Amino acid sequence: MKSFLDWLDARTGYRKLSHEALSENIPGGARWRYVWGSTLTFALTIQVITGVFLWMAYSPGSQTAWESVFYIQFEMTGGWFLRGLHHYTAQLMTILLVLHLLQVLIDGAYKAPREFNFWTGLILLQLTLGLSLTGYLLPWDQKGYWATKVATNIAGIVPFIGTGIQKLIVGGPDYGHHTLTRFFALHAGVLPGLIIALIVGHIYFFRRHGIKAKQPLKKPDAAFWPDQVLADAVACLGVLFTVVVLTLLTHGAELSAPADAGSQFSAARPEWYFLFLFQLLKYFPGESEIFGAIILPGLAVAFMFVMPYVGQWKLGHRFNLAFVFGGLIGAGLLTALAMKQDRHDPNFQHALRDAQQQATRAIELARAPAGIPPTGATTLLHDDPYTQGPRLFALHCASCHRFENHDGLGKTLKDPQSAPDKNGFGSRAWLTGFLDPAKIDTTHYFGGTKFRDGKMSKWVKKNVTPDKVADIQKVIAALSAEAQLKAQAGQDQADAEIIAQGRALITGALACTECHSFGKPDPDATAPDLTGYGSRAWLIRFISNPGHADFYGKRNDRMPAFADKQILDAKQIALLADWLRGEWYVAPKSQSAH
Repeated sequence: MKSFLDWLDARTGYRKLSHEALSENIPGGARWRYVWGSTLTFALTIQVITGVFLWMAYSPGSQTAWESVFYIQFEMTGGWFLRGLHHYTAQLMTILLVLHLLQVLIDGAYKAPREFNFWTGLILLQLTLGLSLTGYLLPWDQKGYWATKVATNIAGIVPFIGTGIQKLIVGGPDYGHHTLTRFFALHAGVLPGLIIALIVGHIYFFRRHGIKAKQPLKKPDAAFWPDQVLADAVACLGVLFTVVVLTLLTHGAELSAPADAGSQFSAARPEWYFLFLFQLLKYFPGESEIFGAIILPGLAVAFMFVMPYVGQWKLGHRFNLAFVFGGLIGAGLLTALAMKQDRHDPNFQHALRDAQQQATRAIELARAPAGIPPTGATTLLHDDPYTQGPRLFALHCASCHRFENHDGLGKTLKDPQSAPDKNGFGSRAWLTGFLDPAKIDTTHYFGGTKFRDGKMSKWVKKNVTPDKVADIQKVIAALSAEAQLKAQAGQDQADAEIIAQGRALITGALACTECHSFGKPDPDATAPDLTGYGSRAWLIRFISNPGHADFYGKRNDRMPAFADKQILDAKQIALLADWLRGEWYVAPKSQSAH
């Protein structure tokens, strides 16, 4: 073994290099305050290693980015763990950078002759934040897409050159494939290359001038090995332990719904370390935004570059410390204020819940047997009744109707309800309430309409008596069976005899066909056709034109003909109908890959 090591040393000189690295003098001996530089190097190493493996499975395209991240997170063995390490190490690097900066400032290690070491450190801080910003977009999900759009729009307000800079960053007039590929090139190539080059320079300047220790020294000088190496190793293990625990607790990094330029994402927020800037901009509305977005941050960064010269004055060092600590406290307060406002903002909380539901649903659809369609992940939600149905209902129906007492998206409306609640429409439960004398004229059904005191309401109050409850239940079973709802398919099959009796009652003893048609066309019918009542075809026709002779005719109460008036197209009406009927369930894959 010795002969091999001698051979290796003769050709590489590793013994001299090891001696140079490990015998560095530490003024005052090993200290925990010196570990931050090593932890940052260790964190960057984790980022490079995990980033390379993520790169092997990532495809930077507007129709492949989300899909490939989904594959990493849910299909690739250990992919969620790899992605979580990468994500949380990036988060932790920001904290480590600030701690390292504070240690340098408190110890006065930024003063002459260490200016270049300090300046390279400041540039490294900005490049690391740039690494986080560019990485935020790469999943091509709603959260990253809209947050990055807000951040890069700031570049557009720079006087004279802002529009050109923004177009250069975006890769065109709007966000798309070129934006993603440019950000990926920056994140995986340009910025890491610059960071590694600057780290080499940073370490060179550091070794040239040595450690600047905080006075007075309480212990004698010592070599870097073994005490400081041990302290650095323990700190690096602490960093690793932290990111591993965070990854295990959250099962990796979050993945929101696929990026969709046509779907506004009101829950978009920058990452926590940029949140103070987001809050600061609220105090500079309109044309004054440039002060909060460009001028003030620019002046703060510029001042930090002249700190080595300010620190030469009698009170300069204290002023520098006060400036940095004041800035950090201010940023912390702005961050806390932004979080507090979001926490107490009902609109944001509603948008946040909606975003979480979209993310869950997109992943559920992507993991279904049908998988992601060739048209891309965005169409998963575009063609999904569960996602689009409540949005269409909230936009076009909730001005009159309700869905379980809200607008379909979970928001309680101030305007009074003036049309039936459509939750469970066509089901046995819904019809049971409708044919209840105590409920039919409530706002849940006809109470807000002109039918409140109409023929149907009067018939229910007159004919639905205790002695006819059994017959009414059979009629309800028969009518609900017309809807062919998946949710009660088993019950309908089991109650085939009851349903047959109910159909006979509709055309016989209860004489429903005096007003309604059922089973066959009736030109003399004056109320909605009960044939196929609540079925997909029936509901689509009803939404398309409730004033058709097969439904309410001229007695229609305010409901627009959504198809005839071109308010909704055929696809939207079908999505709305499927959602109202609960036709949105997807079976999961039989096995999970992780």
